Amino acid sequence: MTGLLLIQLGTPDAPTYRGLFPYLRQFLSDRRVIEVPRAKWLPLLYGVILPFRSGASAAKYRRIWDPETGSPLMHYTRRQTELLQGHFPGVPVRFGMMVGNPPVRKAVEELVAAGVDRLIALPLFPQYSATTSASATDALFGALMKERRVPAVRVVPPYYDHPAYLDALEAVIRDDLAALPWEPDHFVVSFHGIPQEYAKKGDPYATQVVRTTQGLVKRMGWPRDRWTQTYQSRFGRSAWLKPYTDDVLAGLAKKGAKRVYVALPGFTADCLETLDEIGRESREVFRHAGGQELHNGRCLNDHPRWIEAMARIVRDEGRGWIS
Repeated sequence: MTGLLLIQLGTPDAPTYRGLFPYLRQFLSDRRVIEVPRAKWLPLLYGVILPFRSGASAAKYRRIWDPETGSPLMHYTRRQTELLQGHFPGVPVRFGMMVGNPPVRKAVEELVAAGVDRLIALPLFPQYSATTSASATDALFGALMKERRVPAVRVVPPYYDHPAYLDALEAVIRDDLAALPWEPDHFVVSFHGIPQEYAKKGDPYATQVVRTTQGLVKRMGWPRDRWTQTYQSRFGRSAWLKPYTDDVLAGLAKKGAKRVYVALPGFTADCLETLDEIGRESREVFRHAGGQELHNGRCLNDHPRWIEAMARIVRDEGRGWIS
């Protein structure tokens, strides 16, 4: 029997200090995420970052936490799993988180216990980076190391230029723009950043980001002078991929742009980085520099076109295993 596993980054269990501390500890201990010698990194992590960042991050999570559905990332990942199940009746579909709960290992255990002997894994990261895609496969194969009966495995490769993914992005953005009461002066296409050093070591993320942006703006028909592709979510003092989203937004405002729409193609579900970082912090940066309106675009979430795209991508990579 074939099983399908969605792999997402993860989210804290609660928007509190006690919820964030173990979440950040696990996330920032990942050698794929922080490529710093452990002897240098761990004292800094436990002595400075975790004690102070846990409280600050908890406050941010409280701003986006829904009283009924909780974490947006968890809510939409669960919805994606449920809706994708509808496309594959008779095929068990589960999701697992690389960080936090439910862990990838639990999902793998459930699938193996259900009799799955062929497993298709779909990392929910359209563009490859060692910090995300490779970390997802680390979690997957680490879980399989605990199993006596290991299923055959196919991991869906990055789908940064897959037509179904790009079509879904276009559909979500067009729906967003149709609902806006104003016309954007400029479009910013923002992706999560990574350190420049990672790219120099061979991480193909930046190249795939450019390919996604090219495919998206072509579908949208945006003139070259009306869009800018940027990177957000910088962490630490080292140089990250540029241009930085906030710098671009401030520059646009100072040049006279009053209304900006920020598209977020690299995130398959709304999360802290889209709702609070762009929707609150970057909006404040833009307005402080003279802008008036900034709209953080929705992520793919549970949009019907994205669920259809996920099903198509899985079928393309699962030929002979799934129909």
